[in-house]
Amino acid sequence: MHSFDFSFVKIGVFDVLDVLLVAFIVYQLYNLIRGTIAANIFIGLITIYLLYMVVNALHMQLLTGILGKFVDVGIIAIIIVFQQEVRRFLLLVGKNASLQRNKAWWKYFFGKAEAEKNNYARIKPIIDACKTMKQTRTGALIVFAKYYDEQFYQNSCEVLDAKISKRILETIFQKNSPLHDGAVVISENKIKSASCILPVTEKSDLPAQFGLRHRAGIGVTEANDATAIIVSEETGEISYAKQGRIKMDISFAELEKLLNKDF
Repeated sequence: MHSFDFSFVKIGVFDVLDVLLVAFIVYQLYNLIRGTIAANIFIGLITIYLLYMVVNALHMQLLTGILGKFVDVGIIAIIIVFQQEVRRFLLLVGKNASLQRNKAWWKYFFGKAEAEKNNYARIKPIIDACKTMKQTRTGALIVFAKYYDEQFYQNSCEVLDAKISKRILETIFQKNSPLHDGAVVISENKIKSASCILPVTEKSDLPAQFGLRHRAGIGVTEANDATAIIVSEETGEISYAKQGRIKMDISFAELEKLLNKDF
């Protein structure tokens, strides 16, 4: 029988720590771009690099030279293309978001009932406001941002930094309110801003009845780690957008489940 000698492989404690740290950083980066347009850009960059390796191995000089220029400026290009994601990653590190998630897991195992009770208290004003706006057919767009990017949201918003309240949400979206146009952004358990003008999705296969409110709700979830509730002004129908996808005409029971999971 043949035997294999692996004595040349030496793995120390710091080697294992090194691999774990790299895996953690890659996982955090994946979380930042998952479900966003940045993920498609990243796949495009990987495809270009793999194509470069193939044409280089086949000695295709012209394509190798062209693609080589992209590869040579790879790091700079990544920093430029992924500006927002790099900023969000640094924000995540600065705010020690991973520690907050560890606390959440601790609560899940040792205080699940209390955590669910507290979470329902947070989302109840939002659900109650949606019920009223559905009945009155008041158009609304509520965005839940996992990370509040001040540069992205505050450029076109009125900053509120207010407690989440059914009456405040209803007042903002009232047709005579000066803040009713645009979106409300909720983050860190507060209404951070209102009347936000958001980028609309570039998808061309959406239903014809989708107006700017629905397109903005989808667009913000493509560009950021966020979810959105859209209340239709024409029908009162409630939709829920996440990672560039939208669920139409959801019930309040479904809305509660989605908010419990994502907010």
